[in-house]
Amino acid sequence: MVTRLSSKKTINKSTTAVKNAVVGTLGLAGERMSKVDTAWLRMDSEHNLMMIVGVWIIKPGVSYADLAVRLEERLTKYPRFMQCAVEDAAGATWVKDAAFDMANHLVLEKLPKTKKAEEQAALQDRLANLCMQPLDRRHPLWQFHLVEHYKGGSALILRIHHCIADGIALISVTQSLMDGGAPPPVRPRRLEKPESTEDWVAQTLLKPLTAFVVKALEMAGEGATKSLHAMQDAPLEKGVAGSVDMAKSAYQVLNDLAALALMPDDSRTGLKGRPGNKKRVAWCPPLPLAEVKAVGKALNCSVNDVLLSCVAGAIGAYLKSQGESVQGKVIRAMVPVNLRPLEHAYKLGNQFGLAPLVLPIGVENPVERVYEVRHRMGELKGSMQPLLTFGLLAVAGLLVKPAQDAMLSLFSKKTTAVMTNVPGPSTKLKLCGSTIEETLFWVPQSGTVGLGVSILSYGGGVQFGVVSDSTLCPEPQQIIDQFEPEFAKLAMVTLMLPWGNE
Repeated sequence: MVTRLSSKKTINKSTTAVKNAVVGTLGLAGERMSKVDTAWLRMDSEHNLMMIVGVWIIKPGVSYADLAVRLEERLTKYPRFMQCAVEDAAGATWVKDAAFDMANHLVLEKLPKTKKAEEQAALQDRLANLCMQPLDRRHPLWQFHLVEHYKGGSALILRIHHCIADGIALISVTQSLMDGGAPPPVRPRRLEKPESTEDWVAQTLLKPLTAFVVKALEMAGEGATKSLHAMQDAPLEKGVAGSVDMAKSAYQVLNDLAALALMPDDSRTGLKGRPGNKKRVAWCPPLPLAEVKAVGKALNCSVNDVLLSCVAGAIGAYLKSQGESVQGKVIRAMVPVNLRPLEHAYKLGNQFGLAPLVLPIGVENPVERVYEVRHRMGELKGSMQPLLTFGLLAVAGLLVKPAQDAMLSLFSKKTTAVMTNVPGPSTKLKLCGSTIEETLFWVPQSGTVGLGVSILSYGGGVQFGVVSDSTLCPEPQQIIDQFEPEFAKLAMVTLMLPWGNE
């Protein structure tokens, strides 16, 4: 059991009652939520809550009072963290919480007394419980949980609903909380209507795609390929170069649309199935980033290729330990892809797409596996699938929830995991004078997806974290325990390869 040292109002499970309470107190005057953010707001289910969950291990410990002051000074400068999300028949509205109270959002906790060797397991249990504890919709949809005494320091658990922002934007937010961090820039007041996410979708995605598809339809059927080749081979007269670019783009869009629509199911494993409503969380100590870079350089692969190969190997090794054959099997992981300029991350909201990455869990040889991952990643370069999935999310936000759920379930049925790989700062950050020694986070899984994998480089190390549905994968630590051996195996084989002639 976890002892809660601060009071917490009981969450009213009736959505209607919560809406009425918020509307009655605050009114509906506010800012309309973008359709993409609305889609994320309505994506909560009994199996998966759409929260980004993280944990910081801090030494020496920080106090509740100091942390409350820091959040008040920095986090409340972002309007989203002071606003409630109020749903209505047409979507949702951001409404300022006139009764905002930091006590609702910074919670002091105490883990059960355990031996020092068991402290991490106790923290992981608490994190797993919080992954399935809904945020109170009568208040802004975020909450921090401070464990003041953890391994000689503190642990800070972060829970933020995905409708507020995506991972890239939240990294910008968390950076602003650090010592020396800066609040978001003050945007000048403009008379014209500011660009909304829908404007961005229309100009960046829908308008170009409409033109591409129209052109593609003009090159209908089997003649499309011949027409494209003919245009490529023809002398570039005035105006023809633009037509070639348009044809190439149209062809790419149609190919990527077909790839998404006809995406085959990934291999059936014990990690797929109908999830329950409990989670398990695990992570491993950091691997030295310098060693990962050295292996990648030796194999002429990226750090990303090396790490994803280790993920595939670890999952394959875990399944084999459960008595499953993985020979020739692959699984699909949805990987978030940022679609916004990084300098605009402070504006929050969601502007990312999803790229389906196939992981070769059935390839035993670690060098062969890393080259297969590199090949798969190469296939995704230049793909418009992330833009297309963003567009689908925008469309989903226009639909009623049952239709949205049915639309998004098509993806979850073909996916085993959601995976993120984020490069963090190379030096460790400080919060209220203390050092953040470790940082981990997990993005939510949607629909019936039961596995989330996170890779984060920070302070010269790389850490792997796993969150799993307890029905499909009751002991994710068994996956985590395979990461270091898989990297060690790859490093050893790399050292044994012949390098030139002497």
